Amino acid sequence: MSFVAIDFETANPCLSSICQIGVVRFDNNSHSEIWHTLVNPEDQFDPANIRVHGITENTVKNAPKFPQAYEAVRDLLQDKVVVHYSPFDKTALTRAVNKHRLQMPECKWLDALRVARMSWPELESHSLKAVAQVLGITFQHHSAYEDARAAGDILLQAIRHTGTALSGWLSQVQSPISSAERASHARRNYPTEDFTRQGNPDGPFAGETIVFTGSLQIPRREAADLAAELGCEVANSVTRKTTLLVVGDQDIRVLAGHKKSSKHRKAEGLIAEGQSIRILGESDFRDLIGREPLFAREF
Repeated sequence: MSFVAIDFETANPCLSSICQIGVVRFDNNSHSEIWHTLVNPEDQFDPANIRVHGITENTVKNAPKFPQAYEAVRDLLQDKVVVHYSPFDKTALTRAVNKHRLQMPECKWLDALRVARMSWPELESHSLKAVAQVLGITFQHHSAYEDARAAGDILLQAIRHTGTALSGWLSQVQSPISSAERASHARRNYPTEDFTRQGNPDGPFAGETIVFTGSLQIPRREAADLAAELGCEVANSVTRKTTLLVVGDQDIRVLAGHKKSSKHRKAEGLIAEGQSIRILGESDFRDLIGREPLFAREF
């Protein structure tokens, strides 16, 4: 059994702004090789992101730029099973590769978050930190290679816990987790003026609570419907339950706090207190859900 686990940290809410890469190779039930590097994203560093991972513009000033770092990454991923925790890392790589007009590796992707949800459905939270803590996996959260190692270790424990081999998980993660709940979700009709939604339990983002802010290129109702089908609980306001804030593209690059929306500022305040909230732009959100952005963005 052999696979590689990967994780990225980003400089700002744009998923293409990769500033750290971690790749861990697993062979025979343990990690056998660790590769990691800082990356100069040639982009701004948002204070909210810095508070999460501690990486600054000064930290990466002498680091390789993404095209140079990607030469090694692509070789490590080529023809492998590539494990990631949630769809964000796969989308970040896709965004960065497209931005620099490079080529994605040929590989098989496996979302260890979905594996964890199917292996331990009784857990209240399936975040990387929460699952690792329950399983006794120690790691330094928000260090790319440490997060990648934790994702790989969770997959190994899931294989031992369920008896399902790696090849089995590659197909099993495509199966519905709870078809009855999904059917119930599909039958729901929501009032036109209400943007709250209950998430599809089979969606890849089940367990996420999402809030939208700023001017979106798609109608807010459509955005809420798409997010719910992906599995997100959709809320109107930012609270301690929020895990994902989607910001309109024209608003995402505004740095001065007083110019950001109240939802954006509240999310950053909660991040500063240690709350795990991911902020990203609408174009990244549309990539995550498999919808082409309405316009090209080279952030």
